[in-house]
Amino acid sequence: MTHHVILGAGPAGVIAAETIRKHAPNDRITLVGDEAEPPYSRMAIPYLLIGNIDERGTYLRKNDQHFEQMCVEQVHARAVSIDSKAKTIQLDNGQALKFDKLLIATGSRPVRPPIPGMDSPQVHPCWTLEDARAIMALAKPGARVVQMGAGFIGCIIMEALAARGVTLSVVEMGDRMVPRMMGPVAGNMIRDWCEAKGVQVFTSAKVEAIVPNGSDNPGLLSKLASAVGMGDEPTDAPVTVRLSTGQKIPADLVISATGVKPNIDFLKDSGVTCLQGVLTDEHLQTNVPGIYAAGDCAEAFDKVSGTTIVSAIQPNAAEQARVAALNMVGQTATLKGVTQINVLDTLGLISTSFGNWQGVPGGDQVSLTAQGHHLSLQFKDDVLVGCNSVGWTDHVGVMRGLVEGQVHLGEWKDKLKQDPTKLMDAYLACAQGQGAWTGAADTRRR
Repeated sequence: MTHHVILGAGPAGVIAAETIRKHAPNDRITLVGDEAEPPYSRMAIPYLLIGNIDERGTYLRKNDQHFEQMCVEQVHARAVSIDSKAKTIQLDNGQALKFDKLLIATGSRPVRPPIPGMDSPQVHPCWTLEDARAIMALAKPGARVVQMGAGFIGCIIMEALAARGVTLSVVEMGDRMVPRMMGPVAGNMIRDWCEAKGVQVFTSAKVEAIVPNGSDNPGLLSKLASAVGMGDEPTDAPVTVRLSTGQKIPADLVISATGVKPNIDFLKDSGVTCLQGVLTDEHLQTNVPGIYAAGDCAEAFDKVSGTTIVSAIQPNAAEQARVAALNMVGQTATLKGVTQINVLDTLGLISTSFGNWQGVPGGDQVSLTAQGHHLSLQFKDDVLVGCNSVGWTDHVGVMRGLVEGQVHLGEWKDKLKQDPTKLMDAYLACAQGQGAWTGAADTRRR
């Protein structure tokens, strides 16, 4: 009987376990997760913060006996090392697991910036249910909240915080909001929108220190404040956040949303090749036969960019898990590619990013900015390889279809350069005849 071990109990791990069980009803499956709660979706945490759902609403499977009924063994622990030759995993609870097939689906973890004061009880990431509980206890209406980071995840968190009625300040190191998803024009449009909604936004700024304002050891606090250039201004806030620009912001809560990285440190000396993430082939298998990876920790081939990438979005995690699981049970399945899509709702403003939105060497581009809307198209030869939009919702499905389908536009490229809003016409004229992705029209109707 083959023993499948899955490291990680997020969406990728759960879908892999279910897929293996469906196709190998008699195999042994062990699902290893390092959190006390049942498997849940991190993407649901903002909805928990807003109050649209309770904690149970974040659970990936609502039936308490779901995994027991599937005969999936659950282990609450964290992998600390893997011996790929001996096919053994060492866990932090002292247990050692033997495996025949292994799926690494350990996801990402928050990046913790080296800032004085990060250990203060008012500072939290927004990554786990435990984090969410701490944030909800502090983010009461009127609370002063400083958020470090205005990337994709940061903007989703910001939406939830704003809905809680806090006074919000956002600090972003980049020269614009969502710098890894948006160009300068689009990113600054999002900033202007947020400021009009009452959010204070600081770009090209760093948090240099988070200084407590009251303690049983005032001498120590005075020394820390002096070291980071803080004065003695009185404030009733628990902490003061000092920026590189000189501003000092009193805060009841500080959110750290400065990015994430694949959770793969335990693979050191395992023999499994890692670059940015765990490097996989088109079957999601690593360089070690029998060991696979999926989800936010996996680095897979993207046909649009022609490179391997880590794309930490849930649709990718689900598809990679399905493909990996099928191969683990002996069925040949191939990953068609990695989807580079980001659709973001920032306080009611919809923005999108697809493919190589920055453009490619030797490529062409066209952009249109008017009346609070922005559209940027990037071409390589006569193929749309990437695009950005702000406030333009009619063509989201079409943009995805043209980019992912690598549709040859022919004469429509010049027509789009004259009028970028003709995307649907270009899709109807070119895509369907080339057998490209056909979900665009469906997306438009939703």
